[in-house]
Amino acid sequence: MAYYFGTFDSIAERLFSVHLDVVVPTYNRSILLRRTISSLLQAPIPTSLEVTIVIVDNNSKDDTEHVVREFQSKTTRPLVYVKETNQGLSHARNAGIRGGAGEIIGFIDDDEEIHEDWYNVVAREFADSSTHFIGGPYLANWAAPAPNWLPPGYHAVIGAIDPKPRSPFGGDFQGNLMGGNAVIRRSAFERVGMYSPKLGRSGKGLLSDEDAEFYRRLRAADIPGMYVPDLIIYHHIPAERLTRKYHRRWCYWRGVSQGLADKDEQEQTAYTLGIPRYKIGRAVKGLFSFPRRLVSNQRAGEAFAEELASWDLLGFIYGKYFINIERYYGKQ
Repeated sequence: MAYYFGTFDSIAERLFSVHLDVVVPTYNRSILLRRTISSLLQAPIPTSLEVTIVIVDNNSKDDTEHVVREFQSKTTRPLVYVKETNQGLSHARNAGIRGGAGEIIGFIDDDEEIHEDWYNVVAREFADSSTHFIGGPYLANWAAPAPNWLPPGYHAVIGAIDPKPRSPFGGDFQGNLMGGNAVIRRSAFERVGMYSPKLGRSGKGLLSDEDAEFYRRLRAADIPGMYVPDLIIYHHIPAERLTRKYHRRWCYWRGVSQGLADKDEQEQTAYTLGIPRYKIGRAVKGLFSFPRRLVSNQRAGEAFAEELASWDLLGFIYGKYFINIERYYGKQ
C-alpha cells in the first residue's frame, strides 16, 4: 500500500503543479552567466512548481554555449539552450517565450543571481489565479564602492532598486515592471503581445524602455499584477556603470526610446510642442539651477539628478523628431 500511496502522491503533485520557464537572455557574459545559472540550479524548488531554465544565447562570441552545455551535463533539472540570431534584448526574451511551454514565464538577466526563496515566492504568488504578473526589487552586488554623487530617482540606470512595500501595480504605485526580475503568465503575452524589438537594446544601439512599453500594454489591458518585495534578485553592478558619463549616456538613450514610443502612443499628460510638459519643466529647472549649484552646498546626487533631466529631454526630442526606426535598425 505504501508503494501505491507514494506513487499516487507523486502523480498528484505533477498534476497540480505549475510549470515555470525561467528565461535568461545572454550576450558575451559567460563568466557572470555561470553565477546566474548556479543560483537557478541551487535554489530549492517547491513541489507545487515545475521549473525549466531557458538560456537564450543572443549571438555571443565567447564560450557561452560551452558553459551552458557543461551545466546541462551535470544537472538533472531541465536546462534548455536556445540560439537567437536576431540581435537585441527583446528578440532574445521573445525567443525564450517561444522556446518554452510553461504557463508562467520568469525573466532574469545574465548578470543576476536569484535569492534562495525566489522559487518559493513565485509559487506562493501564482497560487492565486487572479495574479497575472509580479515584479520585485534589485539588490546591488557592487563591484566597486558606490560614489556619493549617485542621483536620487535614477536607480534604474545602474539597476539597483531597494524594496518597496507590497502593492498592486498601477494606481498609486510609482514604479515599473522591470524585465530583469519579473514573472508573467503566458496568457498575458497572448493578450497584449511580446516585447517590442524596436525598443530592446541591441548591438547596434542603446535603445531601451521595452520594459516600460510592455508594462503600459499590460496596464491598458487591465491585467492585474503585484509588486512583491521578497521576490529578490542580486544584480552585479560593474565599475564602468558608476561614472557620470554612463549615466548621461543611459538617460539620453532612454529619452530617445521614449520619444520613439511617443510617436505611436502619447502619455496621458499635458503636451507642449509635442513634448510632455513635465519633461520640459524638469529640464528647465535643472538649467536655471545650474549657477546656484556652482556656489551652493547642494548635495552632489541631487545636483546631478537635475542635470540628467536635460539629457532625458534631449534624447526624447531626438527620438521623436529625428530618428526613423527602420533606417536605424533596418526593417523588423
